[in-house]
Amino acid sequence: MKKVFVVLLVTALIIPSLFANGQKESGTTTPKVQKMIIGIVTVPGSAQYVAAEKFKELVEKRSNGRYQFDIKHSASLGSESSIIQQVQMGTVDVAIITTGPVGNISKLANALSLPFLFKSYAQADKVLDGPLGQEILDSLAASGIKGLAFSENGFRNLTNNVRPVHTVADVAGLKIRTMEAPLQVKIWRMLGANPTPMAWPINTELAQGTIDGQENPLWVIDKYKIYEVQKYMSMTRHVYSSHIDMMNLATFNKLSKADQKMFVSSMREAAAYQRKKNRESNEAHMATIVAKGMIVDNTPDVNSFRAKLKPIYEESKKDIGADFVNRLLNAVK
Repeated sequence: MKKVFVVLLVTALIIPSLFANGQKESGTTTPKVQKMIIGIVTVPGSAQYVAAEKFKELVEKRSNGRYQFDIKHSASLGSESSIIQQVQMGTVDVAIITTGPVGNISKLANALSLPFLFKSYAQADKVLDGPLGQEILDSLAASGIKGLAFSENGFRNLTNNVRPVHTVADVAGLKIRTMEAPLQVKIWRMLGANPTPMAWPINTELAQGTIDGQENPLWVIDKYKIYEVQKYMSMTRHVYSSHIDMMNLATFNKLSKADQKMFVSSMREAAAYQRKKNRESNEAHMATIVAKGMIVDNTPDVNSFRAKLKPIYEESKKDIGADFVNRLLNAVK
């Protein structure tokens, strides 16, 4: 009788356990977790990282943990051009990339690198968050990429280690590192520099004198301690540099409609959050740059730069498309 009782007791304990395990294996009680990679070229605390971290936070929370993200930073995946290719292949799911290199796969994206295009942050926001910005994001689909939103790098300023730059004549002959983007190379060649396309970061090249200077927003000059290897900065604000927040198109299309909407809205929210943080930090970045000893020209003769670059707008219509460039220029009048 005792043996029968023991057998019944063991059976009663095992069967519910097996049934519960079967539920887990079939996915009826435990949602499947999809792990994704976010690729950026910059370090933690950078503009790209702030947007990536916020997007990760929002989607993981809103999906109740069904999506989990690993942020690969500090150029661990290679250059921005390389990360774009990895997004196209699907080995990287999401990326936050400076507009310049994106111009290599989208003519429309190239238009955002035109010099002195935007006069203010508000004007940039209006265009990028409007129909023209959406056209640029949609143009990435032809390259296997889903454009999600625009976050921000900021207005770019020139630094160098040779001499103060007040007018465009002072740029002559300077070896300036540019992004790996043909339009950027063209801009600096027109300004009289010797442009050198180079992946980021570039502190070693600056320290060794391989290049004389570079151009970037204030946060980059501060975060990467460019003041340690550069003496002069000119507040040229020659290009407003956005980030294009993107995703592998095939991966995006496999998401449910509800999840697609969640991904887009979360990235747009993350982008707005990052832009605000980025702009609020400019004063502190400038204070650090000055305190570290950089000689800053706050009012360079930007009109001399504009005059030198005037032909680029007509020339760009041949490469980008006259209709789009005209509509963009009309939007920023």
